Amino acid sequence: MNTPVEKPWILGLTGGIGSGKSAAAQHFIDLGVHVVDADHAARWVVEPGRPALAKIAEHFGPGVLQADGQLDRAALRKLIFEVPDERRWLEALLHPLIAEEIAHHLALAKSAYAILVSPLLIESGQYAMTQRVLVIDAPEQLQIERTLQRDQTSEQQVQAILKAQSSRQDRVSHANEVVVNDRDLAWLHSEVDRLHHYYLTLRGGQS
Repeated sequence: MNTPVEKPWILGLTGGIGSGKSAAAQHFIDLGVHVVDADHAARWVVEPGRPALAKIAEHFGPGVLQADGQLDRAALRKLIFEVPDERRWLEALLHPLIAEEIAHHLALAKSAYAILVSPLLIESGQYAMTQRVLVIDAPEQLQIERTLQRDQTSEQQVQAILKAQSSRQDRVSHANEVVVNDRDLAWLHSEVDRLHHYYLTLRGGQS
């Protein structure tokens, strides 16, 4: 008799900017885990030809579009960073669409568990789609240093992003596991290996 194949359970993976969550996610992918990135889903829902982009252009005006019809993210970010009401309008439009997109891509998973990587896992409520939460954490000074090295950006901008992201305490309070990523990449990989083997022993994300 064939036992029904269990649906993969979902691990939420999050961390602040410069914490190393992308490096952790990449290592899970290398281990064969199906990973869906909420940032990618957020980009897919505003591609030309999708209804969300038309609504955004209608609401904010053609200034948020590039000449080729793509969304001009920098222009939009500037508009919503300065006006909280506009940010809320945009979130109300996009969050349900992004959640649908994520659910669709998670459903394609063939691995024992699948991962939803999202910088805003807690703030957006996306953690409700997951059975467990892993937080990659890093001391704030290290987050700033890493981000400045990686992006051509100012310390001021990094501080603004840190402020917009949920407080570390809030993130950590939702976590089942926390990895403080203040060492090198090899160490981070070994932590991911260890967690992966542990996660493979869980049913439905519970021990």
